[in-house]
Amino acid sequence: MPESTHFSAPAARPLILGSTSRYRRELLERLRHPFTTASPEVDETPRPGETPHDLALRLALAKAQAVAALHPEAIVIGSDQVADLHGEPLGKPGTHERAVAQLQRMRGQTMRFHTAVAVVCQATGFAQCEMAEVGVRFRALTDAEIERYLRAEQPYDCAGSAKSEGLGIALLDAIDSDDPTALIGLPLIRTCRMVRAAGLVLP
Repeated sequence: MPESTHFSAPAARPLILGSTSRYRRELLERLRHPFTTASPEVDETPRPGETPHDLALRLALAKAQAVAALHPEAIVIGSDQVADLHGEPLGKPGTHERAVAQLQRMRGQTMRFHTAVAVVCQATGFAQCEMAEVGVRFRALTDAEIERYLRAEQPYDCAGSAKSEGLGIALLDAIDSDDPTALIGLPLIRTCRMVRAAGLVLP
């Protein structure tokens, strides 16, 4: 009897998150697909005249491309978020004093968070980048509320000085987004769409 021939399916490409952010890592873990993380070496300095929207798109793609250059067979996700108050980008406060100043400026205001995500596979030439826009309206916060919040949650590594997934939700009046996890740092609806297009099987 002749031996049967077994054709194995091509091995799935490894998935890499081009970020060291624990928030993005925790979000991607929701998809229950194995992945590793890598730190992208990218200069995040805004270019002269660059809008917050364009900055987020450029950096998301640059991060994915930087990691993909080192891992050409992998599917790489890059993401970047820029907080935007009336056209002015707001970064991570880093200190308590800067966080107080940010929240004082944002109280009673509506601001936008531009969260871009890119997926790149160098081996197949795949590259896509999408933007998730999030509108956030802050309550008219008192100085005492700002101080209590910051002492409780210490969100000094978050652009905009508030963690919507935590106690920071109490600072807000409304969130407007079609991709709910975008505000935390990684728009999973768009991410799923792009990694499927790149060849990953989800769920």
